[in-house]
Amino acid sequence: MKHILVTNDDGFDSKGLLALAEALKPLAKVTVVAPTTEKSACGHSLTLTRPLHFVELEENFYKLDDGTPTDCVFLSFNKLFDENNKPDLVISGINIGANMGEDITYSGTASAAMEAVLQGIPAIAISQVYTNSGESIEAYGYDLAKESIAKLVEKIFAGEYPLPERKFINVNIPPIEASKCKGFKVTRAGNKKYGFHAEVHHNPRGKEYYWIGLPRLEWMETKGHTTDFEAVSDGYVSLTPVHLDMTSHDDIADLNSWLV
Repeated sequence: MKHILVTNDDGFDSKGLLALAEALKPLAKVTVVAPTTEKSACGHSLTLTRPLHFVELEENFYKLDDGTPTDCVFLSFNKLFDENNKPDLVISGINIGANMGEDITYSGTASAAMEAVLQGIPAIAISQVYTNSGESIEAYGYDLAKESIAKLVEKIFAGEYPLPERKFINVNIPPIEASKCKGFKVTRAGNKKYGFHAEVHHNPRGKEYYWIGLPRLEWMETKGHTTDFEAVSDGYVSLTPVHLDMTSHDDIADLNSWLV
């Protein structure tokens, strides 16, 4: 039987995580290791300044006390697996909210998949996009996400993982009913429009503090609907191949010329 390691960045009690595990259990043995608390936008961070503890909640379901998604994958390979017993696949999600464009670099969800492929294990990050007010989660739940991930995993297990080493699939699910989805579309990561929204407040003792706001889902338009943003907006499930080589290869020659 195939074995899938599941994690997320929304915490062990996230409805998205539980929906993902439910969708995968008919297809493989599922082991869940997730953070104790929400770790959204923690990026590819490892915890190096304090010890971490596995807390077993039930069989094959653990929370990692105050760990990050990357910690969950890294330490799972130490505690729960070994060289002769590795998971066949790591899936991170279902994230509550989009992970598209440059937000991939912030994402704890995507970073768990990054850690998996660094360790030589194929991986998928999956996120449920919702509208800015969040009502799409309540309206549509995770039915389309569950259906989509099951199809992808079945295809992988029936053949092979479609990407080479150190690359993972980043999946974003549109906020629509499953029956209205137009299918899968392979995309590139788009360019998000960023702002600097943060609210300033004062505590009862007058000390100033800041709270970073939730950015709006706005992006730079491109022709052909080839980006993750546009595919999701058009009702497609977006599949973006992501590689960990961040070198801007097109600019190497120009940089060399600049140094002369």
